[in-house]
Amino acid sequence: MSNTSKRLFDLDGRVAVVTGSGQGMGLGVVRALARQGARVVVNDYYPERAAQAVETLLAEGFQVCAAPGDITRPEVREAIVATAREAFGEIDILVNNAGVPPGMPESLTRFENLQDADFERQLDLNLRAIVGLTRLVLPGMCERGFGRIVIISSESWRAGNRMGLSNYAAAKAAALGFMRHLAHEVGRQGVTANAVSLGAMNNFGYDDIAKATTAVGRAGTPDDVGAAVSYLVSDEASWMCGQTLPLNGGSFTI
Repeated sequence: MSNTSKRLFDLDGRVAVVTGSGQGMGLGVVRALARQGARVVVNDYYPERAAQAVETLLAEGFQVCAAPGDITRPEVREAIVATAREAFGEIDILVNNAGVPPGMPESLTRFENLQDADFERQLDLNLRAIVGLTRLVLPGMCERGFGRIVIISSESWRAGNRMGLSNYAAAKAAALGFMRHLAHEVGRQGVTANAVSLGAMNNFGYDDIAKATTAVGRAGTPDDVGAAVSYLVSDEASWMCGQTLPLNGGSFTI
């Protein structure tokens, strides 16, 4: 295909890993990247959920495989990367979507009731796991002169509320700080790092809140997230680096 006829956001030949992608927003990202031609590794905390997602996506004609497990564990992160390389080749795209630990949002509580372990749990998933996976894929990206690292964040880092999200928001904010500095370190080697900061989404029952607080009058969907990520990981987004893209329907309130 010539450069003049190449479709926008074409990901043919790219290999992607999307964490926490057995359902919801992560699955929307996988489907969007696969639709653009990428070969995608589906990770989920629950093996059966990853397997079901892969079965569905394979039936839709996409090139995907499963690498389930808890990404807060170093051996799981290593296994995900090994699975991707064995199935499809070197990793071009890392989408850090996993961010909601088991038991959340039921476990949300005010800061006065939180323990240090509650903060560590969020930091393990929303910062340390991202750093650990980035360490594994970044050298190859820099060597090949192309890489895309995306963090799926939350507008809770930007706008405070009374929902009991202080530990979650703190970890999300930490990851965004990491992303900005990483972007400056590797941007001249063809690797970009960006984030998508989500507002009220339709997976946690925020539809009524979104109707009342967003400019467009609805909650976000997996397709919305997939479209944003498809741009950020594309060749066309080579000048988009170190940015946090608000995807919130026109509101910071969730």
